[in-house]
Amino acid sequence: MTNLEAIFPVNRHALYTKHRYPAATRSGDLLFVSEHAGSRTDGSAEPDHENEPDYEKQEALAFDDLIALPKAAGCSLNDVVDVRSLHTDPATRSDTIFAVRDRFITDKPFPNWAAVGVNWLAGFVFEIKVIARVPQAA
Repeated sequence: MTNLEAIFPVNRHALYTKHRYPAATRSGDLLFVSEHAGSRTDGSAEPDHENEPDYEKQEALAFDDLIALPKAAGCSLNDVVDVRSLHTDPATRSDTIFAVRDRFITDKPFPNWAAVGVNWLAGFVFEIKVIARVPQAA
């Protein structure tokens, strides 16, 4: 059996403890990152009102959180090979989604990407999950 290593960022979010999951799991040279939402360190949505959420801010916070995990495992966003994102209103927010993505994922070749529209994300508007390959030297 492959050894699994739980990976957590330096500023661990309360959501990991509350819902009992690691921020990421390393298995050999693969890093499986759990879904990340744009949350505060206490796990609450930013901003914390569902009726008028700041889509761009939540998405940017999710990417900010995401950056820390590959780094903690010895890789970077450039090592990401697969992305799945969940969006509460993709039809009207696609411009925002792509603008935020383009600030963080800049280098070719770009990773595979599956974007999924959903009805509810527990107060969040965006979540992202990735798989990355950890370079041999790490």
